[in-house]
Amino acid sequence: MTQHDTSVAEGLDAHLAFARRMDRIDGLGHYRRRFVGLDTAATPAPDAPSIVYLDGNSLGRPTIASVERITDFLGTAWGSRLIRGWDDEWMALPLTIGDALGKAALGAAPGQVYIGDSTTVTLYKLARAAVDSLPERSEIVLDTDNFPTDRYVLAGIAAERGLTLRWIESGTTGGVTVDQVRAEVGPQTALVVLSHVAYRSGYLADVPAITAVAHEAGALVLWDLCHSAGSVPVNLDLDGVDLAVGCSYKYLNGGPGAPAFGYVRAELQPDLSQPIQGWMGAADVFAMGPGYVPATGIRRFLSGTPAIVGMLAMQDTIAMIDEVGIDQVRAKSVALTEFALELVDAWLVPLGVTVASPREHTHRGGHVTVNHPAMRQVTRILWEHDVIPDFRAPEGLRIGLSPLSTSYVETYDGVAAVRDVLRGILLGQAGLGSAAGL
Repeated sequence: MTQHDTSVAEGLDAHLAFARRMDRIDGLGHYRRRFVGLDTAATPAPDAPSIVYLDGNSLGRPTIASVERITDFLGTAWGSRLIRGWDDEWMALPLTIGDALGKAALGAAPGQVYIGDSTTVTLYKLARAAVDSLPERSEIVLDTDNFPTDRYVLAGIAAERGLTLRWIESGTTGGVTVDQVRAEVGPQTALVVLSHVAYRSGYLADVPAITAVAHEAGALVLWDLCHSAGSVPVNLDLDGVDLAVGCSYKYLNGGPGAPAFGYVRAELQPDLSQPIQGWMGAADVFAMGPGYVPATGIRRFLSGTPAIVGMLAMQDTIAMIDEVGIDQVRAKSVALTEFALELVDAWLVPLGVTVASPREHTHRGGHVTVNHPAMRQVTRILWEHDVIPDFRAPEGLRIGLSPLSTSYVETYDGVAAVRDVLRGILLGQAGLGSAAGL
């Protein structure tokens, strides 16, 4: 693929000129060089192959520091220290990384965030603990378009505990509002589970207002932060959030299958009993006693032996976010999505594309979703040519923009490629139009 080739002469393309100018003045632009594959000259040779990556909201790029960290770990921390590594650092690592993440991106004081199991298992543990703590209540409130894992896990918990699911109707082009939550919660609500950023539309929910409404009804709230952690500022302590869970392989660049994080508000920790009792969550890990006695504090939410190798890479992105400041990360995220929407309106809307994401940045997370019946085919063709957006049924193409690793020119190139492929399909061609030069 040749970078910057378009159907419009570059000298006349105001969008490309804008993208190049924004990259030159971008205060976060130099962080791109910290990622694998991006540590080259800002302007590669015209015939140099490159990947346009617009899927950081599904799997973030690896950092160079993480490659070095993992390599050193294999040879030194594991290779030389061997089992002594548990005493050196590993035993505390789920909590020390959790505290660092809480500080950098979640608005959480120390002792409330831990790195543990997969997102699914972490969600199950915290949701089960929540409903079990309110045995007199019989309902869980959730929405119909939440991520499948959330819906499946909660359906399983409801079946286990004889609870009723109360569904908020949410579509693929919006999200859950405060009024919808207010209409569903009541004296029987034990738990409300929602996503901060909707995985399809990118709709940004009102965390403080919804949390307050649930609390007025006497319910607990669990927020899924998978599509916001590391991209959108979160203020868990300030907003009075009870519980939260999120993955680390999207904007935190933890790598495929990296363990998730869990947040439990400090005041709740003594009252919650997590259902997967394992030795790492015991008060005395090495007592090996006949019965389980939970640890005090956030450690009680650990279960089995932590995935130490899996939690190494996220540390480097957490450190970058802490260095930059999550508000600056968010500012660039907003600017990138605004630019993407400008390109969509100029190039894709005339081809029949509709925008599924909120237009107002105050209601939008870090990705933009555009709909068209041909988007599944568009995505397949783009992937074959090293342009990588994401597809979500029924007809959504997601443009995921990671502020620390995505440039304005990369955003330009990606949306231009979507335009050229879609135009080719509509003209009856099977691949990229010749004007794309890809």
